Amino acid sequence: MAQLVKERIRKQYGKLTASQKIICKIAIEKPSLLAIHTAKKIAEFTNTSEATVIRFCYALGYSGYTELQEEIKKSLLIGDQRKGPIQKYRDTEVTLDLSNYAHQVMESDIAYLQQGLQQIDYNLLHDVVKSIVQANRIVVVGFRWCHIPAKWLFSALNAIKGNTHLYTGAVDNADYFLTERDQEWLVIAISFPRHPSETVAMVHSAKELGAKILAITEGEFSPISQVADHLLKITTPQPVATSGMPTLFSMLNVLIKGVMLHDSENVQKRLQHYDEISSKLYSFVGEEEEDFSIY
Repeated sequence: MAQLVKERIRKQYGKLTASQKIICKIAIEKPSLLAIHTAKKIAEFTNTSEATVIRFCYALGYSGYTELQEEIKKSLLIGDQRKGPIQKYRDTEVTLDLSNYAHQVMESDIAYLQQGLQQIDYNLLHDVVKSIVQANRIVVVGFRWCHIPAKWLFSALNAIKGNTHLYTGAVDNADYFLTERDQEWLVIAISFPRHPSETVAMVHSAKELGAKILAITEGEFSPISQVADHLLKITTPQPVATSGMPTLFSMLNVLIKGVMLHDSENVQKRLQHYDEISSKLYSFVGEEEEDFSIY
């Protein structure tokens, strides 16, 4: 499905009626139905009315159902009709047991990483990396099991950029948003089902205070994607907490490498300074120096 359609749905989702949100689900998950069926038929599929389908198109900024349908048809024609890596893996997947589980787990990780590679939108990725580089202050938020990747991203960004905070919830003092409102703040929120209310509340409050939001989540229907300036959609095996970490960390690593390439001169200076300070604060075993060169 065309990225433009997904973006329109994401940005307008919170303003849609309950009936229109039902149509959203079929538009995201089964776009081929909209490509081949009339508005009346879509209304039957979704137990709504033809008028609701038409108003759904208007709400997304289209002149009518025909314009939405044509855009979806073009995207399906352009899209690769071959089976993606995930489907290919599922077609050959066998039941896990003690004799093959390591092989199967790694094959699953590889399939999801390959799928993510196919779906990379470099225009979006450029905009996301640019927003990180340009931000005066960054806050990373992630609760429950998302705290682990959030803490890693916070540490990495502090090493290559600095001025990055890790929001830890009720025990944290977020007055920096109030006292430094003139700064260009960027909130990077990592959240997957089930979404902690603390993450959602933090994102909405930061947005109201004027911060830019980067949502790293499962898709357009995520409660943090509705107010996000940028959405990085990550498809992972389920359950995410125990099976999705390799895919998630791969994308976080892409972001870090992107910042290092886009702002190479400043990052190089930052890393050298970081190494000098850490050498004074910590003792290390071995004489080899870390290589901070950027490729």
